[in-house]
Amino acid sequence: MSAPEVPADPFEGSRACLEELIGWLEGTEAASLTHAELEDELNLRGRELLRQMYQGQLDLRALREQRTKVIDAEGVGHGAVETGHVRPLGTVFGPVDVCRLAYRHRGHANLYPADATLNLPHERHSHGLRKLAAIEAARGSFEEAASALARTTSQAIGKRQVESLTARAAADVEDFYAARRPPPAPATDVVVISADGKGIVMRPDSLRPHTAAKAAAATTKLTTRLSKGEKRHRKRLAEVGAVYDLTPVPRSAADVIGPHDETEPPAPAPEAKGKWVTASVVDDAAEVLTRVFDEAERRDPNHQRTWVALVDGNNHQIDRVKAESADRGIDVAIIVDFVHVLEYLWAAAWCFFAEADPAAEHWVRDRALAILDGGARAVATGLRRRATAERLSATKRKKADDAARYLTNKADHLDYPRALASGWPIATGVIEGACRHLVKDRMDITGARWSAQGAEAVLKLRAVRANDDFDTYWRYHLDRERQRIHESRYLNGVIPAAA
Repeated sequence: MSAPEVPADPFEGSRACLEELIGWLEGTEAASLTHAELEDELNLRGRELLRQMYQGQLDLRALREQRTKVIDAEGVGHGAVETGHVRPLGTVFGPVDVCRLAYRHRGHANLYPADATLNLPHERHSHGLRKLAAIEAARGSFEEAASALARTTSQAIGKRQVESLTARAAADVEDFYAARRPPPAPATDVVVISADGKGIVMRPDSLRPHTAAKAAAATTKLTTRLSKGEKRHRKRLAEVGAVYDLTPVPRSAADVIGPHDETEPPAPAPEAKGKWVTASVVDDAAEVLTRVFDEAERRDPNHQRTWVALVDGNNHQIDRVKAESADRGIDVAIIVDFVHVLEYLWAAAWCFFAEADPAAEHWVRDRALAILDGGARAVATGLRRRATAERLSATKRKKADDAARYLTNKADHLDYPRALASGWPIATGVIEGACRHLVKDRMDITGARWSAQGAEAVLKLRAVRANDDFDTYWRYHLDRERQRIHESRYLNGVIPAAA
């Protein structure tokens, strides 16, 4: 790009803009405005003043830039120096131009030490715009993010550009957490891990191969809606993981179920501390669970604390927890979520009671207490016996048989007496809340159809924000950008002084 002439006084434009702004404030037009109109006009005029000042600082750097010795990463010196090389930069204040020296060597890409000093991005949009895009895109749709950027910066950035900037913003999330060391927790605190999944509606080209094949082969009875049992095959599972610390609070079965008298206060329950979440629509459940274990080990590298894994009963999930814990030499107590057990009991209750019969509530309560006291297999036997004694048909007794089978198959992970006596959690509320917050609240926006790249970036950024790590992550990300874009191009990663 041809270079505009750098003014002898880099801040001449800023001073002129400031004088013009003050003159306008002193005039009759400003005096006739309401306070809201004055705010709006000052916002626009003030942004132009800041843009001029930003440009002035860049021009001052250009005037002060001195020639220096430049050697690229291959050890080749770039001795030919050209002045007046300019590149555009879109900032939160508006567009500016960066004028700097170019260091050349035939057959090698130009080097710009001033770019490295400024830590300029590859693309035209500044890191400030990228940060705003990341914040807004993690909060609402890409269209809404583009509108928010336009309101805040007066920069016209399209939906696809916002999506691309968001993807770049999320590039270092995994490395950030791999390098992060959480603050120490008391040795008596329990390390709790959990994982779950939530479907996201994807664009056809971003479905997993087996789902795409099913979607292509699917036929429907009706053209305007699905019939019973039919699926669109348009979702891809986002895997979500969580880790947190917890101070044990021993409880009894009655404490969990609660008193008959609703006026009595509930017993205290263990509370999650230091919650950390992660999510991915690209990686499978095994990879996400590996990251969950990595985070847990960062909290307890010597495996001195008690580890508890809360699961929803999914066999693959249980097998992966067992495999990871065996590979790492960690003893992990696996507990099936008690809320899932309650749902099975309630489904079974309607095999024996009329809908909304108050007796069903007492029946479920009694069996829930029995399971919490360690009687899961006995409850399962009782369900089958009652269904047989009442001569229920196979259809009528199905839910009771399902509950009995679930209790029997998961009995090894229903050791609630041990969990309650030890003060451990027995419900997966944290991971279910994470699925709702990270995935459903953002990814289920009406009409949204996701690319794998866009969904992955948003999930990562929402996780960083949920972990309250965004500001720390952003500093890390900018440092990694400097390394990738600039330091990697110079000998030993040393950037020559540009001024």
